[in-house]
Amino acid sequence: MNDWKKRLDIVYSTNPDYHFQEEGEENRKTGPKEKQLLRISLDKRNRRGKAVTLITEFSGSDDELQELGKMLKMKCGVGGSAKEGEIIVQGDHREKVLGILQKEGYAKSRII
Repeated sequence: MNDWKKRLDIVYSTNPDYHFQEEGEENRKTGPKEKQLLRISLDKRNRRGKAVTLITEFSGSDDELQELGKMLKMKCGVGGSAKEGEIIVQGDHREKVLGILQKEGYAKSRII
């Protein structure tokens, strides 16, 4: 979808400092690492029987989520993705991911 289609409802603004903010665009503040409760689980649903390690309940910006996901995938030596507050790491790496997160300062991380 083109960018101009998102702005169809906006007609005109006389405010020179006006900045159009998209619906999904939020300024999420990242809390301290030690206060975030990240949940690590094994997921096989809708993945043709292949297991993935799923890290959920991350609170922060999408850039920080991408950065954390990239670091976890690199340290585990596998692929995956990071979007919509979830990080997916291919394979069963729950214990390894927990150890990495705790070394990084996410003290309240836990495996479900």
